[in-house]
Amino acid sequence: MKPFKIIILATFFIQSLAFCKTKDQQDQNTESIVQNPILPAADQPEVYLPLLKGKKVGLVVNQTSILTSKNNIHLVDFLMAEGVTVVKVFVPEHGFRGDADAGEVVNSEIDKRTGLPIVSLYGNNKKPSAETLKDIDILIYDLQDVGVRFYTFISTMHYVMESCAENKKPLLIFDRPNPNGNYVDGPVLKKGYESFVGMHPIPVVHGLTVGELAQMINGEGWLKGGMKSNIQVIPVKNWNHDIPYSLAIKPSPNLPNDTAIRLYPTLCYFEGTDVSLGRGTYFPFQVYGYPDPKYGDFTFTPVSIEGMSKTPPQQDKKCYGRDLRNEPLTHQFTLKYLLEAYEISGKKEKFFNNFFDKLAGSDQLRKDILAGKTEAEIKASWQEDLESFKKSRNKYLIY
Repeated sequence: MKPFKIIILATFFIQSLAFCKTKDQQDQNTESIVQNPILPAADQPEVYLPLLKGKKVGLVVNQTSILTSKNNIHLVDFLMAEGVTVVKVFVPEHGFRGDADAGEVVNSEIDKRTGLPIVSLYGNNKKPSAETLKDIDILIYDLQDVGVRFYTFISTMHYVMESCAENKKPLLIFDRPNPNGNYVDGPVLKKGYESFVGMHPIPVVHGLTVGELAQMINGEGWLKGGMKSNIQVIPVKNWNHDIPYSLAIKPSPNLPNDTAIRLYPTLCYFEGTDVSLGRGTYFPFQVYGYPDPKYGDFTFTPVSIEGMSKTPPQQDKKCYGRDLRNEPLTHQFTLKYLLEAYEISGKKEKFFNNFFDKLAGSDQLRKDILAGKTEAEIKASWQEDLESFKKSRNKYLIY
């Protein structure tokens, strides 16, 4: 066996040991969850309803903004039924109902179900304007995040915090568990590479809930001009970073299950290449492939799917690659699939497109891959930045 394969296998074994718990510990966790169910902030109306009394409320929400303890009623419907004066709804990428493609324009409109005005925070208008906030006393942010730097809901939160600071509006952050919250890994974004898929100097897998990250954004002075947003975080009950969390509602069209969510930080790098990661199938972010048999034995053909991916990469072409649907839910971020596809391609610089460095947060990962470095060598180069981030992160942890 080649030395680099031994290193990769050893690394995977160590990560698996670090994540896994004894059967007794797992049983204790299960028993605790049954006795003390996990309650996201939305499921604690006794905490937030008094804060909304007599106020005109705006909401930053989507299809994940539900109360699981009340038959998955949407937060908007629940608040209106409780007599709260909801005046406006702001929506992120993928829209209010979560059925817009990645990158698809989300239009501002009137919601047919509630009659409320919907303001898009995606496309040309990523930040609430003073005009849209002037008739609001308090804003609520309640979006289910997946704990990965390039998942754009945290970029939306940044702009919401900034606008609230500028317009002197209080912001309630309704916290939810992070399904990738049990570890921290990946390169830290470098100055000069900020974009909507990476606005903060944090690693790919940051190990923070949105509430914790909001506190970090304030505390580290990452808003424009170092200003502070007047935020209040309503924490999750009965959860900590070591407790696995299965999402009740898929957070976006192409993250349909827990396996996709765990593989997302690993496979999303293929968005910066011509390799398909399964958009245009019913198992996106669980496979990858390219229209060339040398990439692997597993085959799939991306097609246009309404509500998931209308124009997927490699549309209508038979792709060959790997099926990762049996990957365990203990999966943690790895470069092995990216490096393997890169080697098979033989394309060198042409393997990457202009989006890759934005996802990576700098040009260093691309340069390291081109230089033929192993995963172990590349990951070793991140450790100093990761340790520095972890020290800063500790100041803002709630769980």
